[in-house]
Amino acid sequence: MAVGDIIKVSDRMQHGYSYELTAGAGRSFDPSFKPAFTPAEMLAHGVFEGKYINDCRMEFPASWYARAKLSDTPDPAVNCFGTKSRQPLSVWRDKGWIIGPDPRGWFQWYCRYYLGRRLPGVDDKQIARWRSFARHAAQVRANCEPHNLSCRPRQRQALLQWAYDPFI
Repeated sequence: MAVGDIIKVSDRMQHGYSYELTAGAGRSFDPSFKPAFTPAEMLAHGVFEGKYINDCRMEFPASWYARAKLSDTPDPAVNCFGTKSRQPLSVWRDKGWIIGPDPRGWFQWYCRYYLGRRLPGVDDKQIARWRSFARHAAQVRANCEPHNLSCRPRQRQALLQWAYDPFI
């Protein structure tokens, strides 16, 4: 995939959508957006109970799936911290967490942003949501001994799913 490529999307949740890559993969991020992990690294650690972008293999690089921990059905044991981490999509919709052309939410936006899609307005909102999630890292730091990964595992899993370092 390269700048100028048009990505055509056809998966269980989206058909007939396409976007152009206007930046190189993993490059030209907003200066305030500094994720700790790439989408491939997140998938390899174990996120979203192994069931998130499994049907998007045509959209995203095959290398992202090479070490991904996936499951045909949501399985908390697949998660890095072995804890439940999902809410129904209906909750996301009700809370207004689905922004722009990304029906799966923040992580789908991040995957597309990482590849090089840029959408003014949508990107700003999603990056602001990501920045606001830093409060969870502050809570882990305030309430856990450093590197005690058994302390606040749900919050650590959430940090990972927002591309923050949960191993603090």
